[in-house]
Amino acid sequence: MIQVTLTDGSVRNYQKGITPMQIAQSISESLARNVLCAKVNDNVVDANTPLEENCTLKLLTWNDEEGKQTFWHSSAHLMAEALEALYPGVKFGVGPALENGGFYYDVDLGGREFSQADFKRLEDQMLECAKKNSEYKRTPISKTEAINYFRQKGDEYKLDLLENLEEGKITFYTQGNFTDLCRGPHIPHTGLIKAVKILSISGAYWKGDEKNKQLTRIYGITFPKKSELEEYLAQLEEAKKRDHRKIGREMELFTFSDYVGGGLPLWLPRGFKLRQNLIDFMTKQLYEGGYQLVATPHIAKTDLYKISGHLEKYGADSFQPIQSPGDTFFLKPMNCPHHIEIYKSKPRSYRDLPLRIAEFGTVYRYEQSGELNGLTRVRGFTQDDAHIFCTEEQVKDEFIAVVKLVQKVLNKLEFKEYTAQISLRDKTDRDKYIGTDEQWNRAEQAIIDAVSTVDMKTVTEYGEAAFYGPKLDFMVKDAIGRKWQLGTIQVDYQLPARFELEYVSADGTKKRPVMLHRAPFGSLERFIGVLIEHCAGDFPLWLAPEQVILLPISEKFESYTLQVKKTLEQANIRTIADLRNEKIGKKIRDAELQKIPYMLIIGEKEANEGLISIRKRKEGDLGMYSVQEFIQRAQDEIKD
Repeated sequence: MIQVTLTDGSVRNYQKGITPMQIAQSISESLARNVLCAKVNDNVVDANTPLEENCTLKLLTWNDEEGKQTFWHSSAHLMAEALEALYPGVKFGVGPALENGGFYYDVDLGGREFSQADFKRLEDQMLECAKKNSEYKRTPISKTEAINYFRQKGDEYKLDLLENLEEGKITFYTQGNFTDLCRGPHIPHTGLIKAVKILSISGAYWKGDEKNKQLTRIYGITFPKKSELEEYLAQLEEAKKRDHRKIGREMELFTFSDYVGGGLPLWLPRGFKLRQNLIDFMTKQLYEGGYQLVATPHIAKTDLYKISGHLEKYGADSFQPIQSPGDTFFLKPMNCPHHIEIYKSKPRSYRDLPLRIAEFGTVYRYEQSGELNGLTRVRGFTQDDAHIFCTEEQVKDEFIAVVKLVQKVLNKLEFKEYTAQISLRDKTDRDKYIGTDEQWNRAEQAIIDAVSTVDMKTVTEYGEAAFYGPKLDFMVKDAIGRKWQLGTIQVDYQLPARFELEYVSADGTKKRPVMLHRAPFGSLERFIGVLIEHCAGDFPLWLAPEQVILLPISEKFESYTLQVKKTLEQANIRTIADLRNEKIGKKIRDAELQKIPYMLIIGEKEANEGLISIRKRKEGDLGMYSVQEFIQRAQDEIKD
């Protein structure tokens, strides 16, 4: 017999070899019908996996994120089965589930065309395959057998993947007429997939390398109910309206140039104001929190990143090194090594700690051209970066203070739904991390202890830590329910050791500081892209590039208009005036497109009586006010 601990805390005894699905059936048939997979001791497995020892068990359904991810990964296999039926001889690269929903598969169609006109045919074929209720069967297989299978099929992509897989850790999954190299897990059978939509196609180089062949990447999404697909498609339409690239163009916030290069945004005057307003807001928080602002170069010698480990970890994703006589330089991929050198610029005592160094520092990563996406995936971006050097005893309080700062930022920008993800090391694969187990245990426990004192929803994810330390990531839901990672805090024992950082303790001995990395915005570019889509460009009054536009009905009232403009600007209200010789209706429409919060209309009555007529975006006419009354209203709204 084995003991199985369920999510409600109850412990039940079962015969060895029982499966999660059988346990679900013993609880209720309705539960069993909804089980997609299971979490056994923090590992997600097939629902028909035999349980051989005492364990914890969570039965995963569509309501669980891991359940959705398994559903979508299984759907990628279903799409591959349908493609094989429609395009005999098709070859397959990789087909993962996507974090924000759906899946893709990279395929080589052997020169055959696949376009939007083929979407419906593929959807119908997928549904036809799904109706067969084919079981997803897992088969362990030797490396030799796997190689022979894909060699016979002539699939060089799977053969390429097999090269790096260890003997004894290779599995196939088969459903219907399709067999794939996959570690799983998968849902019980294809019949659970009731609704299918092919979303888009793009080109993708094999393994992301532009030197390799370009494959066709087919994106899709599936659901267990047709009604859920309909809801998703409605959300997708809303997302198109909120696309930050479209809104950014209409509001004249930013642009891109082929001559400057992809992924390198150019901030236009209105976008610069928006960006600077966020920087000013954060700068105020930094000074109030005891931070010291610094500035560091955009490049550094290669040796700096060798010591930090960034060259090894990010070298392949960096721009080519810059050669100069006697030295090699890199565009900086991270600000932290530069801040470490500032710490080292003079001897430090325990009295200097915590030392909080902050910078709005621009860093560079060479993202593949196919991965670039407006502001949310760029090659040059500015981080609201800071590094806190502190004693081990100070870690908890400093961490809590940063958590509260991130919460303040999210609340100020009306991101009301978020979860703090405690990102820890992978439980088994430790090769991608630097440092000792003892250091990692202390760092992970420091985060867990600090987070336990703050009122917020948290989840724990293994394998999501940075290479040098665990972290807390804020997973934020926007206005239409999409999830984004905004803001991060990391605890780092490794870089202080690598750079041999020291401070003199109270007893005169030299000790090693702990380093906290934190960036509430993360990347300013990405944050602004997400923010634009969250509020559809309707920024709160305190943040809007222009808070007020003055609209005189005719040129006769230009003098009074400029007088009002000067008064508002003296009250620190960002104001512009539309003095064009256009009809007032066109001026109002143009101001609406620019999403300026307040329009102040000035005609003969307003000019004669020293008043203004107020029109607020999305609310319409609010009536006549004196200029001072409006200033008070605006200042109260900004303060609130």
